[in-house]
Amino acid sequence: MTQLREGRTETVRPVPDEVELLRPSRWPTILRAVGALSVLVVGAVHLEQYFAEHFNVVPIIGPLFVLNFVGATLIGLGLLVPGRRMRPLHLLLSLGGIGLAATAFVFLFVSEHQPLFGFQDYGFRTEIVIALAGEAAAVVALTGYLVARLRRDA
Repeated sequence: MTQLREGRTETVRPVPDEVELLRPSRWPTILRAVGALSVLVVGAVHLEQYFAEHFNVVPIIGPLFVLNFVGATLIGLGLLVPGRRMRPLHLLLSLGGIGLAATAFVFLFVSEHQPLFGFQDYGFRTEIVIALAGEAAAVVALTGYLVARLRRDA
């Protein structure tokens, strides 16, 4: 904002509150991207475990690992697509990402303590730690995205 006073040009800077009104927050976009990448990590770990740890021969659990990968890939890539017209879909995909990550977390926890569909896992291999970190990051980031989006739209 420039004003002309007595032949001099001065620049008037907006106060901090005006800056916030002029520039939309980038936090929802950042949280959505972090959540999407976290969901993709979860899916990648499940696909790696399916082939590397031979979960492909475990009945029920093997196909669930593949479904986790497919779902995580669709959700993660969908969340990475930019655009205003995608906002309603981003909200639904965020809920799906939270559900996918939370369900994988719970199923892993159950399989560590008792058999799940006839299979019991043991120990925390590096892959399990990566999956747990990805699931936790996805839930936190996507929940933060939903909160930020709902606050902005309200």
